[in-house]
Amino acid sequence: MTKKRKRQDDFQKVKLKVGKKKPKPNNATDVNFKTRGIRLPEQLKSDKSGPTTRRQLSIKDLLSQLHHYSSGVKQEALAGLRELLTQSPGLLDAHLSSVLSEVAAVFTDKEPAVRAASVRLLGFVAQCVPAERLAPFFPLLSAHLSCAMTHIAEGIQQDALKILDVLLEHYPSLLAQRCSVLLKNFLELISQRRLWRPGQPGSSAAGGAWALAVNPGRKVTSQQWRLSVLSRLGQFLQAVVEERSVEEQAGPLDVLDTGAREGGGSGGKMITPLELTWEEHSFGRGGVQVYENSGAHPTMSATFCACFCRPDTEPGAGVEEGLDSAEMVQGFASTLVPLLLEVWVEACTSGQGTSDSGHLLHPEAMALMYQVLSILQLLRRLSPHRHHQDELDTWFRSTYLGDFKHHFMKNFPYSQLEVAKHKKKGDSKRSKPPAAGGPSVEPLALNLTLCQVMVTLTSGAEGRQDAEWLAPIRAFVRDSLSSGTRLSAKQLGGLLEVVWRLVMTQKSRAVTEELLQAVSVQYQQRNLSLPVRVLLLRFFSRLYLQEHEANAQVTRSKVLSRWLAALPLQLAQLGSKNPQLSARLLLTVQAAAARRNRELLLSLQTHACQLYDPEKGSVVLLPADSQQRLVQLVYFLPSLPAELLSCLSRCCTAGRVSASLAASLIRILHIRSPLSGWAAGAPDSALSDVDYFSFLFSTLTGFPREELAALQTGSEEELCGPSALCPLSLYPTELDHFIHHWDVVEEVCHCLETVGSKSQCFDILQNAICKNLAGLQVLPDSTAAAVLRCVSRLLDLSVLPSEGLLRFLSSCCLSLLTLLLSLDHELSAQDSAQKREAVWGACLGALGSVPRLLRLVLQGLRVLELSEEELPLAAQLLALLLQHSQLRNHMLANSTLLQHIIQDLTRRCRGEAREQWLTDLLYCYSVTMSTQHRGAVGLQDMY
Repeated sequence: MTKKRKRQDDFQKVKLKVGKKKPKPNNATDVNFKTRGIRLPEQLKSDKSGPTTRRQLSIKDLLSQLHHYSSGVKQEALAGLRELLTQSPGLLDAHLSSVLSEVAAVFTDKEPAVRAASVRLLGFVAQCVPAERLAPFFPLLSAHLSCAMTHIAEGIQQDALKILDVLLEHYPSLLAQRCSVLLKNFLELISQRRLWRPGQPGSSAAGGAWALAVNPGRKVTSQQWRLSVLSRLGQFLQAVVEERSVEEQAGPLDVLDTGAREGGGSGGKMITPLELTWEEHSFGRGGVQVYENSGAHPTMSATFCACFCRPDTEPGAGVEEGLDSAEMVQGFASTLVPLLLEVWVEACTSGQGTSDSGHLLHPEAMALMYQVLSILQLLRRLSPHRHHQDELDTWFRSTYLGDFKHHFMKNFPYSQLEVAKHKKKGDSKRSKPPAAGGPSVEPLALNLTLCQVMVTLTSGAEGRQDAEWLAPIRAFVRDSLSSGTRLSAKQLGGLLEVVWRLVMTQKSRAVTEELLQAVSVQYQQRNLSLPVRVLLLRFFSRLYLQEHEANAQVTRSKVLSRWLAALPLQLAQLGSKNPQLSARLLLTVQAAAARRNRELLLSLQTHACQLYDPEKGSVVLLPADSQQRLVQLVYFLPSLPAELLSCLSRCCTAGRVSASLAASLIRILHIRSPLSGWAAGAPDSALSDVDYFSFLFSTLTGFPREELAALQTGSEEELCGPSALCPLSLYPTELDHFIHHWDVVEEVCHCLETVGSKSQCFDILQNAICKNLAGLQVLPDSTAAAVLRCVSRLLDLSVLPSEGLLRFLSSCCLSLLTLLLSLDHELSAQDSAQKREAVWGACLGALGSVPRLLRLVLQGLRVLELSEEELPLAAQLLALLLQHSQLRNHMLANSTLLQHIIQDLTRRCRGEAREQWLTDLLYCYSVTMSTQHRGAVGLQDMY
């Protein structure tokens, strides 16, 4: 038998034995090896190319994620951008273009969360970037905004209005420059084009090229959507109006402006524009001179304006071309106004129960109607040039006056409908959604805006025809002003604007008195706020200043006369409580006084003492500008009694008005006096010559009689003297008061010098000094110096002063010279330099001009009665007189008396060593005596 060979299988099963290790497979990995780490420090470093968010994303990463298909990624990227820009504001300047382009691209994203995040980011960027920095990128934002406003999705349109809110808040001027595109977008949000146009076959006579659009699928009602769109349109038009420059703006006349537009706004020169029509000049040979304001330094306010005028402007033309001409404004208005009228009609009929309750409106309807009126009010102000305003008003009147009267005045005035609310279970926990148009509108605001719109359509030439439909407006304005309710400044400003327009157009005395009486009732209320009080004052002031001569009914108004007569008392009672209001009152009072208003002048005369009280009068409490106006009012006072002159004199010397203003007051009184020498003056002067001289003398002394009497019994601690060297006790006045009084004294002396007879004037002054001042023992140093200054300027060689006056002047001069030496030894001698100069000039002028005064002064130096401390002062005084060249001849004339005084001083100075002051005196005396000339002996009898 043959032995068979055993076959080897491909997969043999290994038999494992108990207790033996399992053999390793053929493909087993040998792990018996050692490893070492590789360190790469550069890869572990953080990226310092720029800041990152908390998720370690840079701005480039975030901007790239905005292109991701996932809405969640884009939303997180927008939130990350806001976080990164908040932490590092400098990134915004470096990547502003990229940020704006990427954020604007998601305005039309299909996800609401992404759009909301983009609005939040845009609001943050708008707070950080100024308008001039964002201006180069604004066309891109405007283009994306237009895409969002005209998008087919309703949610994107609603979010587009939120984007518009951000731009209106931060960049209204940039947005106003894009009106050519945005105006059409606004219209497409609430309306749509008709399939036909007016004038084509099959078209209706009523209506325009646009019709209101109704979309039942919106989440909000049609009224709420139109309210939200119209509120933004009103804000946009307001931005366009404010963007107009002052020279070109054709806004409504501000009746509360007290002169900003008087005289044409350019220094009183009216600019007449030159109209150019290119069709007439394009092929013509004649030229147009337009280079009068050009050159190296052109004038910005040119007197010509060029505009392109199309002969056949269709309605709606201004929607696409912008608002750069009056024709474009009319074209836009012809498109928008019919839509607004349709909105008004729908709002009036919505929720109306019966036909008798047409004036009762729901809050939502009232807000919508208010927006309609506000837009109509702004349309009038869109005229690009001021001279087109009348044309635009005439066009509005001829085109829409009938429609406005039919729709607006039908149920005027309007009120809010009170709806009873039934409280249900769980209502307190529910959150009421906010209104689409923002805050609610009060009935007063709606009615007032309606009045403002309607009165602009009135015409002065057709005032009688308008009186019938204006009667409800007059009644509403009268009741609103006379009801006694507190009005805000905005509400009162609107009412006053309506009153002004009615007074100017109706030109009826009865209407004027009725309306002005209502305004007067509002003016007489107490505790009015400052803006309200200023508005009322501006109204009456401008009515009197600008229309008093032009309108007869204003001129004969009794209400205006009573208001003017009450102004001086109000000014006196107001005082310094409100300087701004007092300044406005003074402007009107001064103008009325210049026009010789009888009622005002009588009232001003009655309350003059209150106004010019030196302690608590308006003349010392108000600022410098108002003080100047009050001083100028003195010129218009019918009479100037002694009581008022006493107050004015105290005002001049008290130091509470400036020295220049006090000098102006003295000059005004001099002109009003009979001694001014004006040949054309009134025969009956406002004040008598006795009162005028009393005023000048009181002002010259600088102190009233009561204060001078009080000084005689006062303490001697602050007084200088009396002593043998200082006969009078001088009261030292403060430096500021002394300088102020000295400036006033110069003006008083000037007025006394202009009097015709100097001798008579000097006699009056001499008698006044001897009667009121010669018997006093205590005298202010400013008064003593003022008397010396005035006497030296008025004294003539033909006049000999009395003995009593000479003795008083010698006492004043000797006391002042002693004071002058004491001022030289004070530590504050540098500060009192002006006072020393004034005192020395007064003494020097008196000693050099008044006969025998120097002899009396030398005789007053009783050396034997002087104390040891006064001897150096006496020697210094003599040396001071000897050193001055102007007094050298006078000292030579009194050489004998001077020699006896020096001998007495030498005898008193006993000692081995001669004092320095005596040495200086002997030196000055020897120098003076050596220059004696022949003519000096002839002067001995006089001096």
